[in-house]
Amino acid sequence: MSDSKYLFIVSMNVKSQYEDLFNEVYDDEHVPYLLEVPGVNKVTRGKGEPFQFSIAGETKNMDAPHQKFVALYEIDSPQVVKSPEWAKAVEKGRWSEQVREHTSDRSHFMYKYI
Repeated sequence: MSDSKYLFIVSMNVKSQYEDLFNEVYDDEHVPYLLEVPGVNKVTRGKGEPFQFSIAGETKNMDAPHQKFVALYEIDSPQVVKSPEWAKAVEKGRWSEQVREHTSDRSHFMYKYI
């Protein structure tokens, strides 16, 4: 684990016909721009899928999460995501003009590490 104090979680869906563009822009532009923001230490992306796990002597079947994609941002403080540098970075590249409009069901959560 890094020295980050907070975890900012962003989850969303994207129209299936735009998934390739979404992943390309997220990986090649959006994440690198956000990693330049002071206080952003690490970004990890994931894609939901169904799974099974054991609990109380039983195996439970779990559906994939409602939001298909998630990004986990390890940051120094909640102020990072409202900084001028963050505001500028989230508008750079093709994300704001070619991708954002094709996303839906966006959720944002902030957790403090304990």
